[in-house]
Amino acid sequence: MGTVGRVREVEGFLASLEAQSYRNIELIVVDQNVDARLVPLLDSFRSRFTIIHLRSQRGLSRARNTGLEHITGDVVGFPDDDCIYPPGFLEQVVQLLQEHADIDGVTGRGVDELGASSARFDASSGLLNYSNVWVRAISYCIFLRSYVIEKVGRFDETLGVGAGTIWGGGEDIDYPLRTTKAGFKVYYDPNLVVIHPNPFRHGYQIMAERAFSYGAGIGRVWRKHNYPIWLVAYYLIRPIGGAIVSVFTGDSVKAFYHWSAFSGRLRGWLSK
Repeated sequence: MGTVGRVREVEGFLASLEAQSYRNIELIVVDQNVDARLVPLLDSFRSRFTIIHLRSQRGLSRARNTGLEHITGDVVGFPDDDCIYPPGFLEQVVQLLQEHADIDGVTGRGVDELGASSARFDASSGLLNYSNVWVRAISYCIFLRSYVIEKVGRFDETLGVGAGTIWGGGEDIDYPLRTTKAGFKVYYDPNLVVIHPNPFRHGYQIMAERAFSYGAGIGRVWRKHNYPIWLVAYYLIRPIGGAIVSVFTGDSVKAFYHWSAFSGRLRGWLSK
């Protein structure tokens, strides 16, 4: 778990981890704060489960790569520092992996504190592939067997929040794409849910400011994995339509969000 700038949210995640019925847990915290704000909090939980406290340079993908160098478990997950695992969640992950011994990992979906999906997710279960990964994977609800990590390798540090590039997203799609391309089977179950704040619940203002960089990351993944032009065109047309509708309904913030998403996706796809 990479983290920066948060304490209360991290405490909430740690409390949800402590409440899990499955107890064979090792939490690797990759701290990107410049101070020691997390030290007292982490120390207060050390007697309850194993915590490894590391430091890294800024960037979500850099944090995850730093953590991957220290994993010892058989299964690896990538929680956000503001997510919550519901009671029995890790037991559910373990059961899925035991019931489907031929799969190499599982994914689920995110819901907000009211139980509503925090993004567009597939309602049916099944294996991830080139086409459905966009609606069957999100980073904080991906769990992979450790041998998958050994084969697929590190996260792309040019992608994701804090990368220092215009590609401020897409790492949570790039990694499962590389996993499936390597021949591994990852099973999606919509009943496997992680609680995560929905940034759209309070309007589009916050996401409008991030839409370009997130969109650029998505476009970059299209280019990196040679997605066909028809799919790229479809996902470019959608935000244009959203912007037009928003203009006619007088919602300038929402229109700006859709236009920024389009601009970012196009910029990312045009990147070399």
